Amino acid sequence: MDLLLTQEEIAFRDEVRAFLEAELDHDLRRAERLNPSFVAYPEVGRKWQAKVAKKGWAAPAWPKEHGGPGWTLAQRYIFDQECERAGEPNFRGASIKMIAPVLMRYGTEEQKRFYLPRILSGEDLWAQGYSEPGSGSDLASLKTKAMRDGDHYVVNGSKIWSTLAHHSTRMFALVRTSDTGKKQEGITFLLIDLSLPGISIRPIRSICGTHEFNQVFFDDVRVPVADRVGEEGQGWEIAKYLLEFERGGSFAGGALRALHSRLLKLASEPLPDGRRMIDDPVFAVRFAEIATDIDANDMLELTAMSKVQAGGNPGSVPSSTMKILRSRIRQAIAELAASILGRDALRWEEHRPLHELPEEPEIEEERKVASALYFNSRSQSIFGGSNEIQLEIIARTLLR
Repeated sequence: MDLLLTQEEIAFRDEVRAFLEAELDHDLRRAERLNPSFVAYPEVGRKWQAKVAKKGWAAPAWPKEHGGPGWTLAQRYIFDQECERAGEPNFRGASIKMIAPVLMRYGTEEQKRFYLPRILSGEDLWAQGYSEPGSGSDLASLKTKAMRDGDHYVVNGSKIWSTLAHHSTRMFALVRTSDTGKKQEGITFLLIDLSLPGISIRPIRSICGTHEFNQVFFDDVRVPVADRVGEEGQGWEIAKYLLEFERGGSFAGGALRALHSRLLKLASEPLPDGRRMIDDPVFAVRFAEIATDIDANDMLELTAMSKVQAGGNPGSVPSSTMKILRSRIRQAIAELAASILGRDALRWEEHRPLHELPEEPEIEEERKVASALYFNSRSQSIFGGSNEIQLEIIARTLLR
């Protein structure tokens, strides 16, 4: 892979920048900047999705046959970098980046024709149904059951930490269809309409003050067999494929650099006593170390791109490595930002979403969201499989 941009790629980058300058308005940028969560508020995300969908850019990794732009890997990388640096609302989560690739690889033609256009338009918002009480990183121990009854599965159990399930129309879920053999062999992948009778959703308010997580309960929910992805018992294989996209199948360098730039602005602002934290040698060294880690992440992303360009997929080791590094970088940035506030870090604004509050100078709003970002960053090393589990995946693969 050539690390230098061609003239065509430079022209494409400039086109993306011009689009972002024209369409990513102040209100959208501010809403995302004041969002402590790792996903955009649904009303903000859908507003931005409508703009990029009109341009044909809502799903940069999708092939043309499914409504995507059919870009090269380099174009996708440039687009992600520019959008994240510009501060776009992060709406490409479970729907576009996770369930869509699964449907493209494992779904039936009927499933692709029905679901993919609804994902692209934003008509459907998907939640993930993997973790359960007692089954998080050890996902194969899940207990939510699906018993076959004619043309339906009858689902009983619950899923937890289901991001934005209260706003979602559908959920992709791992369920147990057999208790015989290895525990991984009895797992099946289902697509579940969240409006079906027997489904209830209980909110979980996160430590950062937002309602992004939920516990979803299934009580004799009848799911059509036609909404099974792959064969019965193939769920574990499909789940591993999907997790590669959750953990490392996308680019994060632009978002990390944007957060790093926000930290620099906060550190460059004079404190009440006139000092600037960026002038403190200890702070400056830590700030520089984070910048080096971001550079390392960029190299990992480019390495993964090379493998995909050669016809492979991200792979478990690169995916797990990037997941660990990205979580550590986000946490380090959030910790430094909170440290700048000193005792003001204890100041807490309860109202959510923060962008509904009267607008203040940007630096004051950065201070207002810093503590919430710090608390939310703690989840980075847990969701998608804890960092400890990622280290085990890397060790098992390399030492096998």
